[in-house]
Amino acid sequence: MSHETVYAIASGKGGVGKTTTTVNLGTALAQAGKRVAIVDVDLGMANLAGFVSLSPDDVTLHDVLASTATIEEATYRLAENIVAIPSGTKLDEYAKTSPEGLREAIDSLREDFDYVLLDVGAGVSHETVLPLGLADAVLLISTPEPASVHDAKKTIELTNSANGAVEGLVITRTRPNGDVSYEEIADRLDLELLGTIPDDPAVRGSVYAGTPLVVHEPDSPAAIAYRELAVSLADLEISAEPGSKSASGDAVAEEATADLEQTSESPPDGDETTTETDDEGRAASHDDVSSAITEAESDSS
Repeated sequence: MSHETVYAIASGKGGVGKTTTTVNLGTALAQAGKRVAIVDVDLGMANLAGFVSLSPDDVTLHDVLASTATIEEATYRLAENIVAIPSGTKLDEYAKTSPEGLREAIDSLREDFDYVLLDVGAGVSHETVLPLGLADAVLLISTPEPASVHDAKKTIELTNSANGAVEGLVITRTRPNGDVSYEEIADRLDLELLGTIPDDPAVRGSVYAGTPLVVHEPDSPAAIAYRELAVSLADLEISAEPGSKSASGDAVAEEATADLEQTSESPPDGDETTTETDDEGRAASHDDVSSAITEAESDSS
């Protein structure tokens, strides 16, 4: 069983399925009976707010980091065993935050939950790099596209600079007949391939429904892959087969559906639903990805 309890879910660029992975991985763990907190640590571009249907005066992580509220006051129950701590959406609130307070907030959550998943912002800034060092381990999310792989290499370097550790790679939007070997992408990045998430139209539907895919369409290929990812991270009794019951039973799944539909009237802002291609609109080839990794290595030398 993995000893890590706090995972930073990170990517080099936006639009690769990072928030989708955070929500679905967290929900799969919760359905298996684990207590889970998902935290939006993207302080400037909040994505989880839509899942709790925040009103303008609701407490968020911004208030916690501005020392005007406690972490408990910024915690919202999503369903059985799972809560969310969203960031705010107002720029004036963001300006008042002190990211250094994030360590205390995470330590508090660590005491109360089996798993804490940090949805990290893309790009390079103090508030995006900081969580990479505060987490027990980083899950790196990338698509097979060259630009995404190139930026994934840079995120590994940022994690190392923050004294963090990358647990492994999750590749999203995979296709059965793709030209790229996903194992080779992981090998070139010197990472373990933790899982692949197939390109699945059900993901878009779940986002617009405001409900995690593993609840919205639990038998879809991507939902099954997310449950398999949860199994790979911990010693869990989660079914990964279509049409079968999870360890927590149908009652938990039904309650999760009801709770999440009530608290998620709109899809999370900025969630990732588009399919990436290269500049010519075609799928990435083996040589494209190899060149991207080599270029990233050259940039860092």
